[in-house]
Amino acid sequence: MRDSGSSADEVDDARSESSSGPVLASRTLLGLAAVAIAFAAADTYVVVLALPEMMSASGLDVDELQRAAPIISGFLLGYVGVLPLIGRISDLRGRVPVLLGSLVVFAVGSLVTAAAYDLSTIVAGRLLQGVGGGGLIPPTLALVADLWPPRRRGLPLGVVGAVQELGSVLGPLYGAVVLAFGSWRDIFWLNAAVGLVLAAVMLRLRDAAPAAPPRGHAAASPDRPPGRPDLPGFGLLALALTGLSLVMLQPERLVTGVTAGLAFLPVTGDSRWLTPLALGTYVVAALFVVRQATARRPLVQWRSWGEIARITDLVGAALLAIALAALIVTFASAEPESGTLSPQAPWLLPVAALATVGFVYRQRTATEPLVPRRALSARPAWGALVVSFVIGAALIAALVDIPFFARLTVHRDSQLDAALVLVRFLVALPVGAVLGGWLLRRVPASWLTAVAMLVSAAAFWHMATWDAQSLASEWETLSLVAAGLGFGLAIAPVNAVLLEHTADAVHGVASALLIVARMVGMLIGVSALTTIGLRAFYSASSRIPAAADLCTGEVQLCQAYRDAVRDAGIAQLHAVFLGAAVCAVVAAGLSLWLLREPAHTRTRSSGTTLPL
Repeated sequence: MRDSGSSADEVDDARSESSSGPVLASRTLLGLAAVAIAFAAADTYVVVLALPEMMSASGLDVDELQRAAPIISGFLLGYVGVLPLIGRISDLRGRVPVLLGSLVVFAVGSLVTAAAYDLSTIVAGRLLQGVGGGGLIPPTLALVADLWPPRRRGLPLGVVGAVQELGSVLGPLYGAVVLAFGSWRDIFWLNAAVGLVLAAVMLRLRDAAPAAPPRGHAAASPDRPPGRPDLPGFGLLALALTGLSLVMLQPERLVTGVTAGLAFLPVTGDSRWLTPLALGTYVVAALFVVRQATARRPLVQWRSWGEIARITDLVGAALLAIALAALIVTFASAEPESGTLSPQAPWLLPVAALATVGFVYRQRTATEPLVPRRALSARPAWGALVVSFVIGAALIAALVDIPFFARLTVHRDSQLDAALVLVRFLVALPVGAVLGGWLLRRVPASWLTAVAMLVSAAAFWHMATWDAQSLASEWETLSLVAAGLGFGLAIAPVNAVLLEHTADAVHGVASALLIVARMVGMLIGVSALTTIGLRAFYSASSRIPAAADLCTGEVQLCQAYRDAVRDAGIAQLHAVFLGAAVCAVVAAGLSLWLLREPAHTRTRSSGTTLPL
């Protein structure tokens, strides 16, 4: 970021001072959004601790881990699949309405998960959580761009990135504390409560935030009439959610009650969804819909939906969602021990390809494409997506294979201790994110990202020399911290470059595509690196002498043979770390080429603000 944009920044500063009240409200909203992002990010990791109990509640045995994969991939599918659509809606409708909607969806998804009674309902709840949690990020990043001029965005972008990464550190701790005093359901009840409280506070601040009509689509964001919020609507919504929870949970104390139990007896058949309580919940939900259709200030601002649907390419969004869903299931449902792709890959990949072709066609022909034409025409803009993709491919090696290495070598009997090794890496991520945002005002984004990736590459290169006892040394904390700092340092500059070189009116969808690029890079990266690692493992395994030769005729496998197999596993992980180092070096080179500001352009600040 260059000083040539200082005059434009001074104009923005003067404007901010003249409207300090609205700006303060908007920055408070940004803080609430950051807290919500931290909870959503923590939820991604907390489920790992709760997974055994969740499997038991859904009727799965511990050895049926593959059947439980949708609990993880369902969240990921919701997180990534509809991000571009949510980002585009935030450009058209405003940041705060989308943040509010995402928070409510996340809270409802948490409620459904907490009350789930089988695998299908758990996955449905996780899918909703993913949609809500993922939907928080694009409008939050775009809100930073709305509130700060380009030269001053680095630190707030770094803070948002740090909060997101901090969730990965606090998630396991949060889960462990809750599980120590309660059950896995309590985690999601707390998530639902926090989400609804944040939404309520954000709702009170919404009218204090500055607002402006969307560019070119003034009808999409009608002014809200003055007055109190829709309290009857609140009551009906609370009753509907309470009824839904009771229908799903069927508390034994109520079900077995002489009088209360009648509400849980099906009117016909044996489905819990045909009980008097369920039918009453349907009536309350219908009354809520009627109330929203007639209230002067409804909770759900539905009156602009028709205009939003008209100017949003829903067909293109559906095609992109199908392509992303097929990719996620292909790579996220694979069994690393036997392959890098899902068994359904032979038909999922053609579906992804066809959907991608259809999406590209829609982009070329639709009157209002999902991604406005030339929105990413600047080299730094599309270059940020490419760099984010490659960074994701490198990052996944650390997230997956560092604890794998620890479990294989020094912590063979403790999954928890192996996971704590990764925490040393994760703690450095938010620190690096804040530091990278601070440095962005002093160092060009291209150079900062390149140096950051070279630091991570050097750390990976060193990891490729680890032996069976390396992680027993406290000095290896330095390599783990260095790798985490490198990835953290790159967060703010990549985000800042994308926002600076795209128009204000597309910041939401552009931010969404940046996240999608990173997630797709992680999925494809773990598949490619696992393939490389498996080849190294098979090569090393082929050189292991027969057990009878190593064990000098002993009936049982001796320590020498076990060590040889372990060393083959280490060779596999060395190959993965080297592949990650190469990805990080490639990301550094691409950063210097793609993220540098073209010589004929100057840092700009539009001086306008999107609707909040």
